Amino acid sequence: MPEVLDPVDVVCVGVGWTGGIIAKELAEDGKQVVGIERGQERGPEDYLTMHNELRYALRYEMMQDLSKGTLTFRNNPNQRALPMRQLGSFLPGKGVGGAGVHWNGQTWRFLPYDFQIRSETLDRYGPGKIPEEMQLQDWGITYEELRPYYLEFEKMTGISGAAGNLNGEIQDEGNPFEGPRNEDFPTQPMITSPVLGRFMEASSSVGLHPFMAPSANLSEAYTNPDGVARGPCQYCGYCERFGCEWGAKADPTVTVLPVAQETGNFELRTQCDARRLVYDEKEGRVTGVKYVDTVDNTVYVQPAEVVALTAYGLWNVKLLLLSDIGEPYDPETGEGVVGKNYCYQNFGGSAAGFFDDEEWNLYMGAGALGAAVDDWNGDNFDHTDLDFLHGGNIAISQTGKRPIANNDAPPGVDKEWGAAFKRASVKYHNSTVNISAQGAVLPHRTNYLDLDPTYTDEWGDPLLRMTFDWTEQDRKLAEFEGRRCAEIVEAMNPTKMGVGTSVIGENGHYDIRPYQSTHNTGGAIMGANSDDSVVNSYLQCWDAENLFVPGASAFPHNSGYNPTGTVGALAYRAADGIKQYFKRPRMLG
Repeated sequence: MPEVLDPVDVVCVGVGWTGGIIAKELAEDGKQVVGIERGQERGPEDYLTMHNELRYALRYEMMQDLSKGTLTFRNNPNQRALPMRQLGSFLPGKGVGGAGVHWNGQTWRFLPYDFQIRSETLDRYGPGKIPEEMQLQDWGITYEELRPYYLEFEKMTGISGAAGNLNGEIQDEGNPFEGPRNEDFPTQPMITSPVLGRFMEASSSVGLHPFMAPSANLSEAYTNPDGVARGPCQYCGYCERFGCEWGAKADPTVTVLPVAQETGNFELRTQCDARRLVYDEKEGRVTGVKYVDTVDNTVYVQPAEVVALTAYGLWNVKLLLLSDIGEPYDPETGEGVVGKNYCYQNFGGSAAGFFDDEEWNLYMGAGALGAAVDDWNGDNFDHTDLDFLHGGNIAISQTGKRPIANNDAPPGVDKEWGAAFKRASVKYHNSTVNISAQGAVLPHRTNYLDLDPTYTDEWGDPLLRMTFDWTEQDRKLAEFEGRRCAEIVEAMNPTKMGVGTSVIGENGHYDIRPYQSTHNTGGAIMGANSDDSVVNSYLQCWDAENLFVPGASAFPHNSGYNPTGTVGALAYRAADGIKQYFKRPRMLG
């Protein structure tokens, strides 16, 4: 029998961005908060030796151990799913701070169009524009409602950038297509390096509207509203897959978690693996969390007034399914909601340029040092005569060309082996430009998450099963965006051009083996009613009023941006909802 502990006000299951934000907000509000984290405790002092590309970027030191917990995968419901034995397409993190420690720092607001995508598509193009098996739906919240929470996240993290739309007035420097902002970014844009300047000039020459991308890598020293002071980025290039020892890259261990701990109301329990939410279906409530202390395998139940399911998005869905909360999605009937609308990220469009007579300091950089154009994102362009919806953010990122994984070679050279490859990779190491489109992925009837009937994890619980494949929508979008990338590269006048590696693949099917993006979304989606969503606009579960499930699992589709800014905004929205719930327990309107 598990040991039942003394009750607390709030339990957070997972201590990354969402868990850290909710812990800080509720601990400051005087609530007793416990954070349950499956990984180890860590902070900037643990990142001092992380400039080791082999250990962290290629051997995935900070990522989840798949021998203890993984998922199974198949392209369609007619296939047998098999376990993912090696990390590949995406890299779930482990440890305090979660993927918020090893992320690259790219921080975007989704477009106003995203939140009302079905309504806007119907209004502009009519019902015939939405394919029958595309489960497109509005989010149950508008950009205007989420806007103050975006600002709160950006101020906490100190996002560097330039506004493109201040209260409806278009600005010269920023993104003219973004939703209106109440305030400019907290800090100035990052340095415009020579190669980023070339991208911006070339984009302008073909009629586009380039801008410096927003970044959680600080451009200048900054003290946030919580009093947390951090220094500026040193452009070392060790951001994505690494922790920042300098603290210039915002992560939960240098922002929200220290503030939560200083209140004295937050207790962090590491190396504890949550196995179930204790659910009273009759009462429509969760009463606590059952977890295992993996140091000694002791099983505990932590009772709480409110539970915040704040794990990585995929594991949020797994815990809901294991705990029998909500009706599992059935792709045959379209009934059920838990597991519905799993979406990934489409990096199918890209292009490369190779320059014989130019060289830049590409080895220097940062995870979010980049420039972008949004002309071909969302519904910023007319889709009337196109056979797809949405689009993608097109960008160049000077992330820092670490030597092992950055060996570019032009067309005609074997890109993996031989003397010619070695010569080309040295010649073009600092003379290559890669431009890619980060495309949206829209929901499809047969892309979903459920529990695997065959394979189990280390505790004997079913693994999460992912069923996903690229659709014709994804292929058409990637093809279109790839042509737009090539137009920009061509305007930069390279000596040689090449098409970037497409994640769509030669056979047109999703392949879970090569790395693509850790942007997994959906499965516990938000909406205006319980018929087609798991949570409401406060991320409150329709089937358990004291359970809140923020994170990318709440996205009804994935946009043409990195998800972290929206994840952070929704976490602040959920924290607001929890505070309201404590004042008067109810389903929030």
